[in-house]
Amino acid sequence: MELTVLNWIQTLRADWLDGVMVFLSAICDHGEVWIVLAAVLLSFRKNRRAGLTVALALVLDVIVCNGILKPLVGRVRPCVVHPAVELLVHCPTDASFPSGHTASSFAAVGALRASGSRLWLPGLALAVLIAFSRLYLYVHWLTDVLFGALLGWLLGYAARWLLRKAEELKR
Repeated sequence: MELTVLNWIQTLRADWLDGVMVFLSAICDHGEVWIVLAAVLLSFRKNRRAGLTVALALVLDVIVCNGILKPLVGRVRPCVVHPAVELLVHCPTDASFPSGHTASSFAAVGALRASGSRLWLPGLALAVLIAFSRLYLYVHWLTDVLFGALLGWLLGYAARWLLRKAEELKR
């Protein structure tokens, strides 16, 4: 079923959309867009809590997603299973599950929401587009993306919870 979904998404391909999807994926290749956001938020006193929460959520994401789940699950990517599809990006060599781009995006958005930042809504729109780009580019399965979104969201809230606990201990 997942291959059917990915193949259907391939029917949406258009030259202008190809460039947009490559760009959206690239701005999050290593979580760059979210790291920059965390740094900007940390630069302003009134946004430091949100910035710290985003930063911690991204650290948790790297540990859980890339350090634990990807090596543990070891799922093969769709571009390996179905190499006949013309890719717009190189086929990544690491494991597919969960989607790191999606998990980091939703970790940042979850952290923004948990921190009470109004930036969570535009962040959510960007996170959804980044997640879709991974399907469009044929480098992730639908369940990689769905689980990545759920995992990231939970890690964003976990980061806020951990920071609250740290603040309580500090008092």
